[in-house]
Amino acid sequence: MKRIIGIGETLFDIVFKNNQPVKSVPGGAIFNCMVSLGRAGLNPVYISEVGRDNLGEMILDFMKDNGISIDNMYSYYDGKSPVSLLFTDDNGKIFSDVYLNYPDERLDIVWPRIDQDDIIVFGSYYSVNPLLRKSLTDLLDYAVDRKSVIYYDLDFHKEHSPEILRVMPFIIENLEYSSIVRASKEDFINIYKEADIDKAYKNHIRFYCNILICTDGEKAIQLRTPAVSKCYELPMINLKNTVGAGDAFNAGVLHAITGSEITLEMLSVTDEARSEEHTSELQSPLII
Repeated sequence: MKRIIGIGETLFDIVFKNNQPVKSVPGGAIFNCMVSLGRAGLNPVYISEVGRDNLGEMILDFMKDNGISIDNMYSYYDGKSPVSLLFTDDNGKIFSDVYLNYPDERLDIVWPRIDQDDIIVFGSYYSVNPLLRKSLTDLLDYAVDRKSVIYYDLDFHKEHSPEILRVMPFIIENLEYSSIVRASKEDFINIYKEADIDKAYKNHIRFYCNILICTDGEKAIQLRTPAVSKCYELPMINLKNTVGAGDAFNAGVLHAITGSEITLEMLSVTDEARSEEHTSELQSPLII
């Protein structure tokens, strides 16, 4: 069975309501995806870093309890585990304050074994952080050499938009590594100032990666390949909030790939009939 290997930031989230802390739980974009996959019994491997402190121990215990391998977690002494404070406004929108205290040396670990058609998932600002670039590209080079499927979630938030010129070369390089790109309409606005999905795919994605999956909140999911342009309507559901919605969506797609016969070679197919056939295989109980 295909293994799923994620790399990303790990935070300890403290949720506030009416300016009072009401909940605390480990989090992070790729971390949340790994939790869903672990609870689904897929035993994902996660690569990240936490401090050798009480919060770090709580995070590692949480991972083990949720079926996530901690064999490739980097636990450091010279620093503290990252903390994120989450606040909700009157409209239900989430705002965060993040506190980081990393050591100078980052991700000092041995990479996990990667086999053909295993799935590597990465994304968010962690994937374009200059301090982590060498470590990330070493992993991606290894994954390419092993002929694995590489799933890249842009997940580029508005607060990082002032850095776009500095990190754009890293975004482009990430796209070049990728087998599948997942983005939201908001990502395209924040990165390219482009709200039209077809223009974003044609002008910014297709040259580097053939397959784009685009989400837009409660609106339809868009699939673009050189041969296929599809729109998948979503059922109406009553959500308490949208925290981690994109992370859960990624978990659903990855769960579907692991349960299908889809391979890296199949993902390179551009014939419309065969592309449609492979797309129809992506059915997962994690995708609503």
